[in-house]
Amino acid sequence: MKETILKTFVSRFLILILNFGLVIYSTNMWGSSGKGLISIIIADLTIISFFANIFVGSSMSYFARKFRTEEILPFAYLWAVITGILIPVLFSSGHAAEYSGYLIGLSVMSSLLTANVNLFVGQQNIKMFNLYTVLQQLVHIIFIIIIVYCIKITSVNAYFIAQISCFTLLFFITAFQLIKKADFKKILISKDIGFQLFNYGWKIQLSTFLQFLNNRLSFYFLEYFRGIISVGVFSVGIAFSEAVWTVSRSLSVVLYADVVNDTDFNSAIEKTKVSLRISFLITLLFISIMLMIPAHWYAMIFGKDFGETKEIVLLLSPGILAIAVSNIIGHYFAGINKLRILNVKSLAGLIFTIISSFFIIPKWGIKAACIINSASYCLSSGILFWRFYQITEFHIRDFILSKKEIHLLIKKIVKTH
Repeated sequence: MKETILKTFVSRFLILILNFGLVIYSTNMWGSSGKGLISIIIADLTIISFFANIFVGSSMSYFARKFRTEEILPFAYLWAVITGILIPVLFSSGHAAEYSGYLIGLSVMSSLLTANVNLFVGQQNIKMFNLYTVLQQLVHIIFIIIIVYCIKITSVNAYFIAQISCFTLLFFITAFQLIKKADFKKILISKDIGFQLFNYGWKIQLSTFLQFLNNRLSFYFLEYFRGIISVGVFSVGIAFSEAVWTVSRSLSVVLYADVVNDTDFNSAIEKTKVSLRISFLITLLFISIMLMIPAHWYAMIFGKDFGETKEIVLLLSPGILAIAVSNIIGHYFAGINKLRILNVKSLAGLIFTIISSFFIIPKWGIKAACIINSASYCLSSGILFWRFYQITEFHIRDFILSKKEIHLLIKKIVKTH
């Protein structure tokens, strides 16, 4: 498991670098208003993905070893197309109606690709999961370069065209890999299988959707009370948060794949604790590095509109660390199909976010959004942390790597080079 974690960490570190490169490029190319628009469209896309992920998300991973590929993939593809078209149409009367065509393309293709990638996770093919997760960033950047500098589309539309092209290309490649191993002559649309996929999927997506609202509701409050430019400035701080979370999310995927396929309770707990301490320490390291960077460097890198970035990161940092821990524990509970606690912790955080945002954001803007997000993250993570340690013993060493683990990590790193 530790070797898989290391490889996953390396791939996520690559994603982190690519993601920062993309953020830097987009802020300098399209400014705070362009970055704000991208953030709102991607937030809309994420909302749509929660509905799509009922079938294309964790259900694909959870049932990959329980049913044949040809029994579950048709449900995922059909659902991806239906939700990818219908839900963006409902959004078309909103703040970005002129971008509804792009939103449909992004929704359909990202959901189709997500189904394939999550199937790799369920098959414990973490190598393919890591590869295509990195390629989603890399190929997106390559398409942006082609569209902006070769085709000469320099508006913010280039960002969305490039992302749709990226998702489409990777979907066809992954579909070919999966379908060639399946026997579609034996395809059978079973109501029972469809029900099981839906029943598991909606429960886990409810928790994920509530947590997303925790993460993104501030965007909509800021847009309403302070305008799109404030969203753009705030979104860079959030981009830092999510870049750091790629580590814990990667570890979570590896853990989830192991827990789903592991029948030993003690083994699953131990794997969770290993992932927990690696996630905690690496996240702490990244936060420390970000806070050591001088404030004026952020303005120099991202543009003059983004001088507040270091302060935003500082205010968000307690919540960033809290989520890094809860991501691991949350995937443990998902792997053993204990989903109620995930809904409870997300709902608690969401209620806090809604109530506090109405009163604080209109007065103090971006700083208030940071404090609210961080406090909400700590609250919801604390609930999950408390529940996990009700079923196991708490030890400080759960957050400290042993000498043996440090030596093993160093040995693996040397081998990879």
